[in-house]
Amino acid sequence: MRLRELLDVDELGLVLLVGREGGDGVLDRPVRAVPVIDLADPGRFLRGGELVLTGLAWWRRDGDAESFVRVLDRAGVAALAAGEVEHGRVPHDLVSACRRHGLPLLAVRPETSFAAITEHVLGRLHRQDLGTLTAVVERHRRLLADRGAPASVLELLRHDLGHDVRVLSPAGRQIAGARPPLRAATARALAARYLAARRSGGAAPHRVTVGDRLYSLLPVPGAASAVSASAAPPDGAEPAAELADWLVAVEADTSAWPAHEARLLDRVVEMLADARSAHEHGKAALHDLAGRALGLMRSRIPAEEIPVRLSATAQAVVSGVGTWKRCQFVVAGGEWDGDDWGGGRHGSGRRPVPAVALRALLEEALIQPAGPVPVTSQDIAGTVDGDHTVLLVLVPEPSPEHPGPALDAAALGQRLAAVLGRWLGPGESVSVGISAPVDEPGNARRALEQARHALRIAHEAPERVTVRGADDLTAHILTLLPLIPAEARRAFAARLLGPLREHDRRHRTELLATLEAFLDCDASWTACAARLRLHVNSLRHRVARIERLTGRDLATLEARLDFLAALKAG
Repeated sequence: MRLRELLDVDELGLVLLVGREGGDGVLDRPVRAVPVIDLADPGRFLRGGELVLTGLAWWRRDGDAESFVRVLDRAGVAALAAGEVEHGRVPHDLVSACRRHGLPLLAVRPETSFAAITEHVLGRLHRQDLGTLTAVVERHRRLLADRGAPASVLELLRHDLGHDVRVLSPAGRQIAGARPPLRAATARALAARYLAARRSGGAAPHRVTVGDRLYSLLPVPGAASAVSASAAPPDGAEPAAELADWLVAVEADTSAWPAHEARLLDRVVEMLADARSAHEHGKAALHDLAGRALGLMRSRIPAEEIPVRLSATAQAVVSGVGTWKRCQFVVAGGEWDGDDWGGGRHGSGRRPVPAVALRALLEEALIQPAGPVPVTSQDIAGTVDGDHTVLLVLVPEPSPEHPGPALDAAALGQRLAAVLGRWLGPGESVSVGISAPVDEPGNARRALEQARHALRIAHEAPERVTVRGADDLTAHILTLLPLIPAEARRAFAARLLGPLREHDRRHRTELLATLEAFLDCDASWTACAARLRLHVNSLRHRVARIERLTGRDLATLEARLDFLAALKAG
């Protein structure tokens, strides 16, 4: 396909900014590939003849374009197409650099997606028989990092072989592939069968039947994996690594395919492995952010300084100096007989489920872009804390329609149980604790402590997969209260609340009412102050007086639960 033909496609609306001064020969340059590149130095990925698509994420100021264009010109690319979304226009700096080097430059309007350009060029290459689909995929394997590109190649695979192909996460979320997507229950069932098959040590492809349909399931290797799609896990592989896998689901028995079709599928899996590696690289900054946040919460710095300390790396959870975005903490852990991974015995005794693998699974299970509480991949930052996974999850701000949006613990439990039901063996378990939403950094340490207590309650449950939230802590206390003799309950309440009642009586204060409101607002200074119509500083003075009179520190969850029990008992 030639540049002239691409410019003639009205649906794409490409505008030639540099190239006409070079004569018709420039527009007759053949296009052999369409990589999407936003690296400042992409030379090692170029072979010549490409139409390079760039979103200009690498361009920040005048002078940045010269080195980028020089690399493209030396590599012999056919042309450069620059998107206008990032900066509202194609920078004059880039136009000048392309003109100096004689490199054709096209402008891509905001309403035109890179995926549409990729699909059009690949379709023309396919129809003109410039090579088999296998060669096209191989040529683009390391270049199509755009999110639309895997979907485009999978669509070509479906068109060429006549089978629906989808990429799923270990939680059953569809990452790319045939549309419409599978029903949620079907996708989770496939993920569950895949996890069970990988743990049992069988070789891929894994043939499974869901409903009345036969599927072949293959792993998409990650950056740290050397496992091929058709091999069993090696002895040195990371245990429970399948919890972080992407998987390819083909609605066919691929073990019966001819050799050339099997090779084609292998090439597609390799391309998807590059896309997975790019995704994991993109999440690394968020994992670093979560680790920094956890370290700061363990330090002695004032809680209000946490957002300031994080501002240099705060891509998602915290943004801007002094700004804290509403979020919740999720803490998880599990127990399994890890020695039976891969079908062999390498030890004995139950051990924690590897926290890194559990983090990847939880991140996928929490993603609900169209859910009642929308959560995307960029709203989640996760880290590892010993044997536990700790995640910070952005949740929407309250609104008149949704006064208190928060993660649904029960729904998350159902999603996790659906995919882990076959993976977990007898006596094995995964437990998750979720905090109440955190509206301000001053409550971050309390919320993390709350999530850890919810995790402990979840761990006591008999189910193999259990998720507990902040409301379950109250329910747990109320469940235990009837087991305590009435006289003991009254004595406990009188001992803890008596000083407050006496102070209110003698000084006509409202310390007891303030305590109830503070607990009801999950120890949120802002929410409690708004409810009581007080300035936050006035509320802090009242809480400090409550702590002085009772000898309890309301910053600790134990003290808040004691007060809650006393209020219910009294």
